[in-house]
Amino acid sequence: MISTNDFHNGLTIELDGTVYQVIDYQHSKLGRGGALVKTKLRNLKDGGVIEKTFRAGEKVNRAHVEQKEMQFLYQSGGDYVFMDNETFEQITLTKEQLGDKVNFLKENMTLEVAMYEGQPIDITLPTFVELEVVQTQPGIKGNTVSGGSKPATLETGAVVQVPLFISEGDVIKVDTRTGEYIERV
Repeated sequence: MISTNDFHNGLTIELDGTVYQVIDYQHSKLGRGGALVKTKLRNLKDGGVIEKTFRAGEKVNRAHVEQKEMQFLYQSGGDYVFMDNETFEQITLTKEQLGDKVNFLKENMTLEVAMYEGQPIDITLPTFVELEVVQTQPGIKGNTVSGGSKPATLETGAVVQVPLFISEGDVIKVDTRTGEYIERV
């Protein structure tokens, strides 16, 4: 059991037999009443997001999730196939389960897969990934007074804002938490 006062982003809890991950939480105190914890929870089985309000200090069951190191092999339709590095067993996750994380998945990438009761439910990407720019407009010298930016499409299909000097074929480092450009590699 865990108190709602100890909630943090990424925490996995169990409600009504379903596993949820805390996406966002906010403590609020109303006048003379007790404090509340407003949360956004993502269902790890189907990817749906719900909002739920708890009383401060209320106890909920913590879901015990095991992290396994796996390698992303390939994407087929809406399914993403991963392989366990120790047993070579393959598992499949859907695009709905992965959400926006699919924008940073590159073949042969090693990452952490969260397993709950033997079933894969989520992945943890590396903090930074290096991806190739496949499409962007050429930057025009002298276009801005101070650094500007332009959209660039990466090899995974993700679109990020990059500085004007980045061109097609460049490999850039992207922060997977925010989707922001970090540097050219």
